[in-house]
Amino acid sequence: MALISVEVVWATPEQQQLVALQLAPGSTVEAAIEQSGFYRRFAGHGLESADVGIWGRVVPRTHTLDDGDRVEIYRPLRMDPREARRQRA
Repeated sequence: MALISVEVVWATPEQQQLVALQLAPGSTVEAAIEQSGFYRRFAGHGLESADVGIWGRVVPRTHTLDDGDRVEIYRPLRMDPREARRQRA
């Protein structure tokens, strides 16, 4: 059985983390995040409830991955971008 190659990424304002993985075909987004080790390394950052996506498109954690997918874990916005612009004006 050939494995698929995926990347899992997550960023804070200070740093970006990227982990390349080889997974079994049929693996889900959740499985990739679990195997990346991000839950352990960034405990307390809310990764378990964060939105996730593939190449900028939000998907459920049950989404089946394809070879070459890039799983992105999104941080919640601290402030609505429109409100931030309003406050700067």
